[in-house]
Amino acid sequence: MKTVWLVLAAAMVATAMAAGPAADTTATAPSAASAPATSAPATPGPFESGDAPTADTPIDKLVLHRLQGLGIRPANVCSDAVFVRRAFMDVIGTLPTAQEAGEFLRSTEPLKRRALIDRLLARDEFADYWAMKWSDLLRVKAEFPINLWPSAAQAYYRWIRACVRDNKPYDRFARELLTASGSNFRSPPVNFYRAVQSRQPEAIAQAVALTFMGARAEKWPKERLAGMAAFFSNVGYKSTSEWKEEIIYFDFTKAASQPAATFPDGAAARVAENQDPREAFADWLIDAKNPWFARAIANRMWYWLLGRGIVQEPDDIRPDNPPANPELLAYLEREVVASHYDLKHVFRLILNSQTYQLSCIPTTTRPEAAANFASYPLRRLDAEVLIDALCQITGTSESYSSAIPEPFTYIPGGWRTVQLPDSSITSSFLEMFGRPARNTGLESERNNRPSAQQRLFLLNSGRIHDKFSKGAKIQALLRSGDGFRDTVKKVYLTILSRYPTEDELQAAEAKQGDAHEQATTVDIAWALVNSTEFLYRH
Repeated sequence: MKTVWLVLAAAMVATAMAAGPAADTTATAPSAASAPATSAPATPGPFESGDAPTADTPIDKLVLHRLQGLGIRPANVCSDAVFVRRAFMDVIGTLPTAQEAGEFLRSTEPLKRRALIDRLLARDEFADYWAMKWSDLLRVKAEFPINLWPSAAQAYYRWIRACVRDNKPYDRFARELLTASGSNFRSPPVNFYRAVQSRQPEAIAQAVALTFMGARAEKWPKERLAGMAAFFSNVGYKSTSEWKEEIIYFDFTKAASQPAATFPDGAAARVAENQDPREAFADWLIDAKNPWFARAIANRMWYWLLGRGIVQEPDDIRPDNPPANPELLAYLEREVVASHYDLKHVFRLILNSQTYQLSCIPTTTRPEAAANFASYPLRRLDAEVLIDALCQITGTSESYSSAIPEPFTYIPGGWRTVQLPDSSITSSFLEMFGRPARNTGLESERNNRPSAQQRLFLLNSGRIHDKFSKGAKIQALLRSGDGFRDTVKKVYLTILSRYPTEDELQAAEAKQGDAHEQATTVDIAWALVNSTEFLYRH
């Protein structure tokens, strides 16, 4: 907008958040880039609590012990304002409302963070957000090159969401996907075998390894891949009289000619006559002694919440890519198995750790610090989460439809973007901000790197401008009749989930003296949604 300078003024503390320290400060106080240059001790800004982390949980003991051995001091624990926004974004992919943020900030309950985590894990939005994440990995897409087709894609998505909502044990979830047979419309898990770009056994084996073992089987020795592919060599496909319906089944006629199946650990498989070898593989995979299954999901969950895997990349687990903290990964792996594959249990462990609750302001520029989780990593919001946040702030919505492939797909009004069941239903915004195409199942398919095009769009787009000039919620806030300072506080709470600092209030009042009060408040809101603090998880 016309007051671009206000972008910097309103986000001046966020700039310090992103900048990091100027030098290695492992033996000194954390960076005080946002503090005034005085001899007095720096006071915590809006991003830090001022408290150093303590080893109160097994996760924290393992992480802090590792950091101590490396001579790296971790960041301070984050502030309540940062935590409430972070928890909402990371757990349910939704910005807290001003009321939700305000209630949390005003609460004096000593265990309010733990209580908030429990509430978020129980909310319906949890199922929406994590169904989206799983749909990325399972390639839920109607159109080329996956070609599930709309009816099957939506049935598959609804099944995934129900599994997340019901917290189905992860071993059952995986086994049902791997052993499913039936119609792609009426038995949704069979779409796992259709959501691959090739129906060759080797391609199916690669999809299985990537999804459930965090391994890229195309890099394996040829014999090893062939041995695993044999488990999927008698998957059959046949059409029906219904348009685009397909039956996935165990084709016993192929059993006599199938090659010998061997597990990825080299053990020979014992498959009974006329037994579907997929069942033998699934039993091997979900066995508690399996060296890949629990480790892969534990590492992936850590990546989802901390922005970096203990093994990085999270879907490239191999002997020559060791974990940064082997003891931490082993602990989480044990918890996955001991909880009977209850993924919410593992989420709860990570979210309640002070490692997860560290500030994003690092104490050092040493590369080992990031690899060992010495601070919370800055990450741009997912495309779907970002547009939903803009809609929530302004009281507007997005319209989604897809004319290809037939039949025409229309998403009813009021749906949030994270609820889209099919990645073929898209928009120019989602494509610009890196929503994954769901062609490969790789985590890297989602692109959250910022670009100049994205910045220019948010600053200049008439579409975004209309949300602020016409959105019922933001307009009601601007016309609330409160005093200017109170209105500014509500704008900050609505957009950033925190109250403005005194410096930010004074900057707003200085600008207000030159313009109409409502116009100034719109400018402030516009500036805040273009700030690093809004656009990033922090």
